[in-house]
Amino acid sequence: MNARSWRLRGAALVLLGVLLALAGCSTVQPPPAPPSYTATQLLALRPADLQWPATSDAGEQAQREADLARLRSGLALPDGPERLAALPGLLDLAAHYDTEIDTARPMLLAALPNLPALDANTQRALLTAAHTLYPQEAAPLVEPLLPQLPETKPFAIAAYTLLAARVPGVEARLRERIPQQFPQWRDDARLTALMQRLDSAAPQHPPLAELLAAPLRPGYPVVFSLQRPGRQHIGLALVRAPDGRFLREANGELLAIPQLALARSGLPGTITNGNTPQGLFTIVGSSVAASNPTIGPTPFLHSKLPIEATVAEFEHATRSEPWTEATYDSFLPPSWQGYAPFKEAWLAGRAGRDEILAHGSVVRTEAYHPAARFLPGTPSAGCLVAPERWDASTGRLLSSQQLRLAQAYAGVATESLAGYLVVVEVDAADGPVTPGEALAWVQAAEALRPAR
Repeated sequence: MNARSWRLRGAALVLLGVLLALAGCSTVQPPPAPPSYTATQLLALRPADLQWPATSDAGEQAQREADLARLRSGLALPDGPERLAALPGLLDLAAHYDTEIDTARPMLLAALPNLPALDANTQRALLTAAHTLYPQEAAPLVEPLLPQLPETKPFAIAAYTLLAARVPGVEARLRERIPQQFPQWRDDARLTALMQRLDSAAPQHPPLAELLAAPLRPGYPVVFSLQRPGRQHIGLALVRAPDGRFLREANGELLAIPQLALARSGLPGTITNGNTPQGLFTIVGSSVAASNPTIGPTPFLHSKLPIEATVAEFEHATRSEPWTEATYDSFLPPSWQGYAPFKEAWLAGRAGRDEILAHGSVVRTEAYHPAARFLPGTPSAGCLVAPERWDASTGRLLSSQQLRLAQAYAGVATESLAGYLVVVEVDAADGPVTPGEALAWVQAAEALRPAR
């Protein structure tokens, strides 16, 4: 995620309703020192303690009307530099509210042939919109541009757009082009991930039970986020205590908390604003993104990727050596160390992604995308998002799966909340990850513990 959500925009902009990045960990200016939580402080919170005025009917309507007015006035601009500069933000709004998609289409398609003359950030933004909204229509315009995209991030997004459009024969053409255009591609995390995607021989999935039973680093709690490939359905988050046991509800059922790891862009985890990368993260605490108009006031678990966190911070120990892939592998059970898909977090850290958080949501996603398969989840800009319910009259929090997750984790953590997060894709199926599936995997993992 390119979140810096609570880092880049102040609460004043929220009050003004200026929404530049709409779903999840997106770029907003922070208050100078966002409040942080200890385990004790997290455990003392109650839903009624939290309120977010924009979740009330009146607040949501005011925000939506302001955003849609901005969207329509921007789309009405004449063709020229002003509209081009505004176009990425307008396309964000169109995707967020699922409106004016047809109106914006010709504007984006008209901008694509001129991409080589634009800066890399604008290329990235427009290509991301093409991938999100119009892959089929954009693909014939995008493929001829590949030789003119020297930066690997726009190139990779363009390639993923062609793959999303299922352009015939494009896999072979990309496998040939990448080494020609980027002879040092193995040194680039994005291109490494892209070439892995193009590899026709899918690696065999190691036993999930071995990962769920792995100590990672003994003595720390772990959140396991179990997700479907493609991320179109909501997954489940489990909490493992430092002693290796998975937490249960009061009635003895497995604690399994809904959590979505889907980015609105649908791009892979090594790309800015792409899906939450699969792999291992460290958890370094909890804080709030109180200035972010889509995350809201519920405390998030602050997770960090390799490289974003130093080795010492990742290990929660005194270490001074630089990161290597071998260091990342040292946390994993042997059967998972050679499994390339689980190295996505390692590659994402190398690619510069950061601040991929586990947080709640104040977005009324079901109102804008009522038929979406990912409901009751909310797509983000790369974070892990747990559903929340807010009072439509007062904007006060009624219930929060995110608060349940944070408090379950805090209940078995030290005051610093140090621990780990594992995001792992499980069996492909056309539906959410179910508690029954999770229980079977946990029981298989628990059966391995006495043998270790």
